[in-house]
Amino acid sequence: MLALEALEQCSPTAAYNLGTGRGYSVLEVIKAAEKVTGQKVPCRFGPRRPGDPAVLVAAAEKAMAELGWRPRYTELEDIIATAWHWHRRRPRGFNG
Repeated sequence: MLALEALEQCSPTAAYNLGTGRGYSVLEVIKAAEKVTGQKVPCRFGPRRPGDPAVLVAAAEKAMAELGWRPRYTELEDIIATAWHWHRRRPRGFNG
């Protein structure tokens, strides 16, 4: 709602990264997803592709400073669990 409130106040539009400021490897995300969902995540291991960054981190300082946004969940398993819970409860046929 913070971004919507900013728009309602005629604030200029902007792009924001939303994250916890901590990065995770793909393998860390897979393992956490498997733990949360109780399901095996199929994956293949291979070399990094040309151009793939070693690390990506969504730093949210701009959203924090301009919108007062703070992450509600900061632990990877909690983040995945809330997404998994939403996914399981969303209406059938809803792809958004």
